[in-house]
Amino acid sequence: MTRLVACFLFVTAFQLSAKGQGSFAIPDSVHRIVFLGNSITYAGQYVSYIEACLKLTYPHRKFEVINVGLPSETVSGLSEPNHADGKFPRPDLRERLARVLEQTQPDLVFASYGMNDGIYLPFDDARFQAYKEGINWLHTEAEKAGASIIHLTPPVFDERKGAAYANVLDIYSDWLISNRYTKGWNVADVHGPMKKHLEDRRMTDPDFKYATDGVHPDKAGHWIMARAILAYLGLNAMSKADSIGEAVSATNNGEKILQLIENRQLIMKDAWLTATGHTRPGMSKGKLLIDAQLEYGIIATEIDKLLR
Repeated sequence: MTRLVACFLFVTAFQLSAKGQGSFAIPDSVHRIVFLGNSITYAGQYVSYIEACLKLTYPHRKFEVINVGLPSETVSGLSEPNHADGKFPRPDLRERLARVLEQTQPDLVFASYGMNDGIYLPFDDARFQAYKEGINWLHTEAEKAGASIIHLTPPVFDERKGAAYANVLDIYSDWLISNRYTKGWNVADVHGPMKKHLEDRRMTDPDFKYATDGVHPDKAGHWIMARAILAYLGLNAMSKADSIGEAVSATNNGEKILQLIENRQLIMKDAWLTATGHTRPGMSKGKLLIDAQLEYGIIATEIDKLLR
């Protein structure tokens, strides 16, 4: 069964990749954009990069980009028996999604799940089914809340840290991509571009890596993620830049605006997580949302001045 599933998804992914990734033009009605995910989303560099590129491309549009990524979280509801040395099970998105959607009122949701959902074990049909059911549930709940949703294929897991789990994420990514055509979903492929870039770099630099632990990419890895999403959103010029610095430097005060956005995201993500609530211990409490929003407004004014 496992071999049949893997073979089917490989063939499907090959066929779909030949047709191209597609694109999504953000409608004029979109104001609030919410990013859901795990620790990679919570780290947030790729979220800040995308927000900065949107701001510089569409300076007159009032996007509010909200990062509510939660470290360790899954959409499958699964957890290792001894996760975090037995201190706590992995958080399940089902516990908090209703509150997040109600409080953030998103027009558009980006969802990045998969990295934790196979719980770092070799492929298993039951775990795969739990992931698929979780993704289907998330999609339905976002649409019920009136939001469009773009699914992101999971970031790459470095095969040098475990070829079996790297293969799991290949399969999960291929299934997500197949939903573009079987269900008409919006799916931006992050996994494929990251994997190709990693392989290409290792042709000339065998020691190259995104992540020391094989999971959490560095800033360069976050840029490859952002670049794939920007291409999906039609920001082709920025998506071809070799770095976020190159992408923003083409605009006057671009680097200063990026820094302000990064600082603002650091303030807002903990405030939003505290306001919406979660079960994961060890997280920063964050400022009261009303206080954080005041700071948000002050920084927004600074950004607008730099854009003039």
